[in-house]
Amino acid sequence: MSDFLPVNTLIPPVPLPENDAVSITVPAPAKLNLFLHVVGRRPDGYHLLESVFFMVTLADTLTFTRGAPGTGVVRTGDMAEHPEKDLCVRAVRALEQYTGRTFDLTIDVTKRIPSGAGMGGGSSDAATTLIALNRWYRLGLTRAELIAVAETLGADVPFFIFGETAFVTGIGEKQTPIALPAGNVLLVMPSVATPTAGIFADPGLTRDTSSLKITSLSSEIVAQWPRPFGRNDLEPVVLRRNAETKSALAHLGDGARMTGSGSAVFKLLTVDDTVSTDVPAGMQGWLATIQPQHPLFHWL
Repeated sequence: MSDFLPVNTLIPPVPLPENDAVSITVPAPAKLNLFLHVVGRRPDGYHLLESVFFMVTLADTLTFTRGAPGTGVVRTGDMAEHPEKDLCVRAVRALEQYTGRTFDLTIDVTKRIPSGAGMGGGSSDAATTLIALNRWYRLGLTRAELIAVAETLGADVPFFIFGETAFVTGIGEKQTPIALPAGNVLLVMPSVATPTAGIFADPGLTRDTSSLKITSLSSEIVAQWPRPFGRNDLEPVVLRRNAETKSALAHLGDGARMTGSGSAVFKLLTVDDTVSTDVPAGMQGWLATIQPQHPLFHWL
């Protein structure tokens, strides 16, 4: 057993970069799903979701450094073994295709958000890449245009471009701003990740949860805070596949929930609550804070 690593300081807005800067360093925060309801399925097989996405202060760090002409995109740092599959590199390629220009730079990533967690680490890195290059290279794309680019990279990427707590619908491409109370979050990541592939195809997955009314959603969330509203429809499927996720939920106790497709779990706390437990043996744990707005929100 060990203590939760404190990362519970709000990430301040990052100053706009100097246009002639050789390099810039920016954060890419994790996201959690307050709830995740599967409300239907499109004819093309994609599932229709309803969820509230919110960011927390656990974050990766990305450093972009200008390269010599013709050097292309170089990916260094953590998880850089397959650069052309990397979401940061794919984000640059998508931006090149959209704008018709090329980039020569190095992207160095320090990972703190675990992979296979359901916290959107790769998606957040991709979104930070899009936002940073758009501002640094003075491309002039609007938030809506950058969201359109983000949609080609994955369902979670547009949320980070949107940049604030949101009620998310469709397959993840529609965002409506919504406010959550201030609070802290206990995060636990099991040592065993759960592959997303197969979860949505599981015959036991609930696919007909009733749609919510956005007009009353905020008041319903606040009424039971810090107990999370709704449920995660993917959670029962993952718990049958990953005993560690089940153990982590049990360890955090009443009010704990899995985020996304797992394997990480979380428990909301009020700002006055004290941490009365520790991290289960063999797992990672953080004490984070809800981050209402992306640190690069004003870059767009």
